[in-house]
Amino acid sequence: MSDIKHYIAPTTLEQALETLALGRVTILSGGTDLTPQVSVGRRHFEDTLMNIRRIEGLSQISMQGDEIRIGGSATVSDIRYHDLIMKYAPLLCETASHFASEQIRNAASIGGNICNASPAGDMIIPLLVLGASVELASWTKGVVQTRRIPLDEFFTGPGKTLRNSNELLAAVIFKKPSADFVGFFRKSGPRPALEISTVSLGIGGEMKEGKFQHVRVAMGAVGPTPLRGRQTEAALEGQKLTRTIIDHAVLAAQQDASPIDDIRATKWYRNHLVAVFTEELLYNVCQN
Repeated sequence: MSDIKHYIAPTTLEQALETLALGRVTILSGGTDLTPQVSVGRRHFEDTLMNIRRIEGLSQISMQGDEIRIGGSATVSDIRYHDLIMKYAPLLCETASHFASEQIRNAASIGGNICNASPAGDMIIPLLVLGASVELASWTKGVVQTRRIPLDEFFTGPGKTLRNSNELLAAVIFKKPSADFVGFFRKSGPRPALEISTVSLGIGGEMKEGKFQHVRVAMGAVGPTPLRGRQTEAALEGQKLTRTIIDHAVLAAQQDASPIDDIRATKWYRNHLVAVFTEELLYNVCQN
C-alpha cells in the first residue's frame, strides 16, 4: 500500500478515462483478484489507485436493441439475480451460482474476472458460449473512444489480454439468445466453493428440428487461456445428438484441450474431466 500516492473514485466514465490516460494507474473494482495477487507479490500498486465502483451506469445491465449489455463493474451477484439475465441467458445465472462464495460474488465484478484473464476464469466460459464481445473505452483527443473485441480473441496468454493500459473494460455485450437456445455449464474443483476450477466446460446452441445448430463450446483451465472447442463444435454442428455423435464430440473435446500437470491436477485427470463433462452436458441438451 505504500506505493500508492493518489486515490481517486471518479463518478463518470470521462473522469476515469482521463485519469487512465495519465498512466501509472491501478484499477480497483471488487478487488477479489487484485488484493490477493498484491499480497503474494504477483502484482503491485501503481502511483494512483482508481476505484471505479462509483461510476454512474458502469454496473448497469440492460437490453439495447437485440443485444444484452452488462456493465464492467456489475458484480457476479448482480448477474445472478438480474431478471433480464434470468430470462434470456440463464446459463450465466447458473455459472454465477457456482462462483466462489456469496461474499465474493457480492464484490467480484464481471470486468475484473475477464481482465484478470485466468485460464480458469469461471464467468468467461458462459460468455464465450454466448458469443460475447468486450467494449473497451479510452480517452482520445478529448473524447471517449470505444472499440469492440470478440471475447474469444481477447486473451493472449495467462493474465494477458488485448486491453491497453489506457483502456477500461466498459461492458461485455452479446446478442439476445434465440428461443431455441439451450446451454449448460459444469466445473470441478477440490471443494464446492472458494476454489479455482480444475476444469470448466460450457456448451450451448440452438436445438431446431432435432438438430444442434450454431454450437459453441468453451473450456477453462485446460490451456493457457480460456478457449473455444473448435473441433468439438465442428463435430456437433447440424447434427442430431445420437450416441455416435456424442462419442465423436467427446473425442474431439479431448483434442481441443491442452492441459498441463500442476499442483491442482494432472494432465490425465483434466482430459478425463473434459470427456466426462462433454458427455454429461450433451445429454443435458438432449433432455432439454
